[in-house]
Amino acid sequence: MHDFQYQGEHLYCEEFPIQAMAKEVGTPFYLYSLHTLESHFKGFDSAFSKVEHLICFSAKANSNLAILRAFVRLGGGVDVVSGGELFRAMKAGAQPDKIVYSGVGKRPEEIEYALEFPILMFNVESSQELVAIDQIAGKMGTQAPISLRVNPDVDPRTHPYVSTGLKKNKFGINIQKSIAEYELANTLPNVKVIGVSCHIGSQLTDMGPFVEAGQRIKELVQKLREKGIHIQYMDLGGGLGITYHQEEPPHPQEYAQSLLSELSGIDCTLILEPGRVIAGNAGILVTRVLYTKEGSEKNFIIVDAAMNDLIRPSLYGSYQRIQPVQRNDRPEIVADVVGPICESGDFLAKDRKLPRMEPGELLAVMSAGAYGFSMSSNYNSRPRVPEVLVNKDRFYIIREREDYDDLIKGEFIPDFLA
Repeated sequence: MHDFQYQGEHLYCEEFPIQAMAKEVGTPFYLYSLHTLESHFKGFDSAFSKVEHLICFSAKANSNLAILRAFVRLGGGVDVVSGGELFRAMKAGAQPDKIVYSGVGKRPEEIEYALEFPILMFNVESSQELVAIDQIAGKMGTQAPISLRVNPDVDPRTHPYVSTGLKKNKFGINIQKSIAEYELANTLPNVKVIGVSCHIGSQLTDMGPFVEAGQRIKELVQKLREKGIHIQYMDLGGGLGITYHQEEPPHPQEYAQSLLSELSGIDCTLILEPGRVIAGNAGILVTRVLYTKEGSEKNFIIVDAAMNDLIRPSLYGSYQRIQPVQRNDRPEIVADVVGPICESGDFLAKDRKLPRMEPGELLAVMSAGAYGFSMSSNYNSRPRVPEVLVNKDRFYIIREREDYDDLIKGEFIPDFLA
């Protein structure tokens, strides 16, 4: 479900026409529907209503302050993977005891920063990180709440770049070795073991890997309790996919029912870290056609958005549905939708059927609310685009468009080059 629908020939976000918005904001820009964001969060949250749980939105999917705030005011927490994301979560008003800190490479200063609040828990990813957290907490005269992120060696059957639960992946501690690591953690004076964590990948469209991982984590929790290690929280990560093209991922209700059936009797507070499934279909990228070019082998629609704005197609070869903001009855052509960047990999779509477009017309790149702006860059010295949030019949710029001065902020020419 999302709130980007045609009224007549014009595409709207909730009750506001996107073409009129583009005249005021300029292009390209990211556009989000507040109603869609909130509906998705509430739907995911209610799916787990029968058990103690905490929904921690994955900030890496979309870390805009307004987006985070929308979930915080619904009672949600935040899953962070850097000091910067923790800073954003706090600026958005998140409660520290609803923040979990994941990530394979936490720097000492980031660990100190998190301990100052303190957060709900660290998801620890290695033996050395565990020792580092103990030492830093000791110097600060505090105790760090931790879980160990275990790697269950479950194939998520997703793109290899977003697979995180196999032995060959960099994430987590091998589940076979994790009991020894928990026993070590239990002896350290400045950490407190409270949970177990697992995340097997992103954009999963089959319940099988989730269920298999849940089974292995449940067995681990039972073994830990037999050894006197009390586990209060079970963090199952995120990863539930969305429909970009022809995928048919499970509905959150089906996802919850399968997991809860498998985890029956575990007596833990569940932590879920959804990102894409909440924000993905709640946002689009609006771009303007600059030129069209007909070649002997290829047709090209050249737009003002590029791989620096939305890198998923170039990085993953992923599919993003593209449609006109104003429908027309021109014949369809097969074309690549490409941007201005000087890379052959700069494309938003390849060999796509679209109505013939004219310069100045607008296209909507759908399902861009997650891993869109958050993965954008200034490559080719392109200012990053604005982000806009619609609430019913009004829109709000929640991030301003960068200008050229922003591109050189913090750069200096030393005197010897003057």
